[in-house]
Amino acid sequence: MPLWQTILVITSCSFAMLTTTASNSAVSIALPTMEDDLEIPQAALDWVVAANPLSNGCLLLLFGRLADLYGRKKVFLLGSFWLVAFTLGCSFAQDALTLDILRGFQGLGSAATIPASLGILAHTFPPGKARAIAFATFAAGAPLGGGTGIVFGGLLTQLTPQSWRSPFYLVSGLTVLSMITAMISFNPDHPSTEEDQRVDWIGAFLVTTGLVLIVFVLGQGEVAPKQWSTPYIIALLIVGVIFVLLFLIWQYHLERVQNTTDSNPYPIFYVVSLSLFALHHLPTPPPIMKMTLWTRARGRVAVVFCIACLNWCCFQGWNYWAILYYQNYVGYSPLRTTVRMVPMFVTGLLCNGFVALFVDHIPMTILVAAGTALTGCSALLFAVIDPNAVYWAFGFPSAIIAVIGADFVFACGTMYVAKKCSPHEQSVGGAVFQTMTQLGTALGVTVSTVVFDRVLESRAADNGIDVSDIGSSGPRWLTLPAYKAAMWSCFAFGMCACLLTVIFLRVGIIGHRVRPSRSPTLTEEVEGQKTVTNSARQSAEKGQIER
Repeated sequence: MPLWQTILVITSCSFAMLTTTASNSAVSIALPTMEDDLEIPQAALDWVVAANPLSNGCLLLLFGRLADLYGRKKVFLLGSFWLVAFTLGCSFAQDALTLDILRGFQGLGSAATIPASLGILAHTFPPGKARAIAFATFAAGAPLGGGTGIVFGGLLTQLTPQSWRSPFYLVSGLTVLSMITAMISFNPDHPSTEEDQRVDWIGAFLVTTGLVLIVFVLGQGEVAPKQWSTPYIIALLIVGVIFVLLFLIWQYHLERVQNTTDSNPYPIFYVVSLSLFALHHLPTPPPIMKMTLWTRARGRVAVVFCIACLNWCCFQGWNYWAILYYQNYVGYSPLRTTVRMVPMFVTGLLCNGFVALFVDHIPMTILVAAGTALTGCSALLFAVIDPNAVYWAFGFPSAIIAVIGADFVFACGTMYVAKKCSPHEQSVGGAVFQTMTQLGTALGVTVSTVVFDRVLESRAADNGIDVSDIGSSGPRWLTLPAYKAAMWSCFAFGMCACLLTVIFLRVGIIGHRVRPSRSPTLTEEVEGQKTVTNSARQSAEKGQIER
């Protein structure tokens, strides 16, 4: 592949990640302006942010399977076109409901482009330095997109006449650029090597429904009328878990059917399954996600998935509460908050460059353990923060080290999963990894929010103050222990990820170390010449004897 094509392939895939994160971060920074312009109630603001990640995270597996089956380039281009259309549509929304629906449809485009991008990179670049650079650059799209969305989103929202609509124009333009470079640089899709090319629509329905319900409950549990004791929250959570369990059983069944010619190889399993679902009457296409994917490399692939989930619980929880601390407790404007988060994006770019250079020299366990520990320590700095101290004492070092774990885990984790996946399931492997990070985001923010609310309620009750008055007419200093408690929960997630890495993730160097060729010395050349001469003399003598 020519150098210009290599650069464009990596750029196109990285821009897919960049536009996804930029869209979400730009919306987050523009929320107060949207609230005033569209007259969105405070309780409904969550859906403006959550609609996109909800549809994105729950459809990654389906689009990953479609990309592996029908062509990654096709899925990438269709997803990019879809993303452009609905991102522009968001800029024309005139009410909150329309904006929520368009944001949900916008997430479908990202759900198509991200797994296709991971599959394209894994298929295009064999193990080696080029693959390390490609995956590290793709991972760098996340911090770069977050920085682009916050910085340019804040500037465009505050300085342009279109206000909060301008960031959507920016994201649309970046997506069009990614789509054009993909058309030019991506190689044509090759037909799938699988004999059975049917799509597991039953599994797609089960996993999508289950994840939608679970993520919805995680996002709405604290804002429901009776919080987690609200009847519909409990019911939807149970139904969501049941759907996910049914999906896992169904995938197990399909994989066993595909891998054996025996009609009843596992009697106990089939007795239970047939009594519940009558599986023998349903179609048996290849599974959308092989259950053996989690058991590969003696279960290390499953450990990588769990580490990614826990690390994102810590990182996204820290990001969420750090922004709220600066704006709601300290009272900074969005632009002043952005300035204090900029070191995180600079560190993110440097970390991905470090991974590209040293992934074939440093074991993966060391990189992931160090990264998760540092991300956990970033939450620890906010958990013990002194509001009267200067920014350089707590805020700056926390922003510097917060993103290290996310970058190390994403770059190394996606490379490791790609290494353990077959050529026809690269996009599915990347989709599972990305799904775990999305679940980690929802879980981390939810758990830390529960901790925040309970500590705040306790402090308010001790001081005889109504919780609703805190931050407005009541004393704002009561919220500081709640912010610290939320950060302690994020720190716990980070340390769990670090311990999981140290104990169970025994993985060496995942890059492709190329041993340099050594020129023969003068002595070796002379000895080689002697050997050749002796062999020729012996052959000649043998020929004379035979004659």
